[in-house]
Amino acid sequence: MYALKDKVAVVTGAGSGIGRALAQLLAAKGCRLALADVNEIGLRETAATLPSPALLQRLDVADRAAVFAFAERVQRELGTAHAVINNAGVAVSQTVADLSYDDFEWLMNINFWGVVHGTKAFLPMLQAQNDGVIVNVSSVFGIIAVPTQGAYNAAKFAVRGFTEALRHELAGSGVKAICVHPGGIKTNIAAAARFYVDPDGVSDHRKAAAHFAKMARTTPEQAAQTIVDGIEHNRERVLIGGDAKLIDLIQRLMPVNYWKPMQALMKRMGQ
Repeated sequence: MYALKDKVAVVTGAGSGIGRALAQLLAAKGCRLALADVNEIGLRETAATLPSPALLQRLDVADRAAVFAFAERVQRELGTAHAVINNAGVAVSQTVADLSYDDFEWLMNINFWGVVHGTKAFLPMLQAQNDGVIVNVSSVFGIIAVPTQGAYNAAKFAVRGFTEALRHELAGSGVKAICVHPGGIKTNIAAAARFYVDPDGVSDHRKAAAHFAKMARTTPEQAAQTIVDGIEHNRERVLIGGDAKLIDLIQRLMPVNYWKPMQALMKRMGQ
């Protein structure tokens, strides 16, 4: 079992949602925290809920130089890092045919390259001490593909492949890599998305966000607890929520034709 007490934990996307819940839980576990988010107000709101001060950094994870500078600051001020959770993410809802390169690149730079930057910035630190864990947040959309989520699917499938390759490379060492696949989590990711149309052809952003809210059954606190349990118990793959486990099962049973039962499941959950 991996002991988190007195370890240094790094969390990106810590200004809200799962990132905020992770910061709160890791603080309760006795971690020293380095928290980053592009939303400085949200980051300070998270810090205000913690029992002790944390290192705070306004950070755009798409900026490679900034991520590496953040890692250097963590090492300089906290000595090292042990648990690095690359959690920051955004969403775009649009068909592949109409998806702009601007939106595609914006999402990939955060959801995929942000994970790569965070991994490569902190991994040498963890390897030098032969102790630590890299936690990369993918999605159930890194297990199945959904219409209008081509960009998001591309990023989350890429995170999965990148993290699993890293896990194999680290085998036998004191450093682990965990890939996390959340299902529907009650966060503002849908409301904050660049939205054009959803799989049902709905172009009303508020209606689509409300539909997502109905399907999202897991709280950020429950998601954070599942991730931390995965770290502590050295799990290599973490599914969050009953929906994620069911989706994973459907994909395993129907690796090509999963979309029809998935449509029915999503409709039922939305009701």
